[in-house]
Amino acid sequence: MKILVTGGAGFIGSNFIRLMLKKYPDYTIINLDKFTYCGNIENLRDIKDNPRYESIKGDISDADTVKKAMAGCDAIINFAAESHVDRSIKDPNRFVKTNVHGAMTLLKCARESNMARFVQIGTDEVYGSIEQGSFTETSNLNPRSPYSASKAGADLLALSFYATYQLPVVVTRSSNNFGPYQYPEKIIPLFITNALDDKNLPVYGDGMNVRDWLFVLDNCEAIDIALHKGVMGEIYNVSGGAEISNIDLTHKILDYLKKPYDLIEFVKDRPGHDRRYSLDSSKIQALGWRRKYNFEDAIKETVNWYKNNRAWWEPLKKRRVK
Repeated sequence: MKILVTGGAGFIGSNFIRLMLKKYPDYTIINLDKFTYCGNIENLRDIKDNPRYESIKGDISDADTVKKAMAGCDAIINFAAESHVDRSIKDPNRFVKTNVHGAMTLLKCARESNMARFVQIGTDEVYGSIEQGSFTETSNLNPRSPYSASKAGADLLALSFYATYQLPVVVTRSSNNFGPYQYPEKIIPLFITNALDDKNLPVYGDGMNVRDWLFVLDNCEAIDIALHKGVMGEIYNVSGGAEISNIDLTHKILDYLKKPYDLIEFVKDRPGHDRRYSLDSSKIQALGWRRKYNFEDAIKETVNWYKNNRAWWEPLKKRRVK
């Protein structure tokens, strides 16, 4: 199988490409990435010479580039997205361009090329906040940030291409991912790297916002199952099964690093900050997916990865990104 992965130099995409090349020795991966600030070529340096891997620099909103990258591919997996909520609050247009218009371009080109499978990578944030229980795939969408609204739009466009044109689309929506190669603006790598440098850890509001954490390789395995076994036109939630408040997560990171709690700095809450996310992932479990990584072990592994890979994250934190 020949797969086009868009946004493959990002956090989840790079981990997915590495997994697929290792798991399927007869698969070829084409990576189309714009290589923006979070699409780091260093994320895939270890496989750059693999004869079954090709990297193409380009924008998913450019149809000509997409068509060339898509030539001969059997499937496409769209990881490409602007994904940082704080940035979406400051510049919503950028998120609509990439997440909505970019997805539309991919869908149109995939339809023209008779693509055998299109996997749209979504997020739990499209459902909004939930006080009790968990969202299922049939729950109403209630995005509360420009980022989550743009991702909801991309999901709905993808599903509409299945309903209208019979494009074989599958959508996955995962809870918060963490692990190696995550750009250090997201909470876990930001707090780990700040703590390593004895800098403050900025916690929004009262720190009681709850997130469900999913180790990135577990999500990659779920995407693999959705690619091969997912029913066309269906959505699959992927949960980590590890709900924890932001303040408890912060304490855990500081404890692992043996750093004092006085590094915690409570800051003004983010506008529209969802209180709690929770997903029911029984639907993809019915296809055979199971989490392999225990949260406690995975967070320790992640902390150690950042401790041992300063050469990867220090240049990123020194670079000023607009």
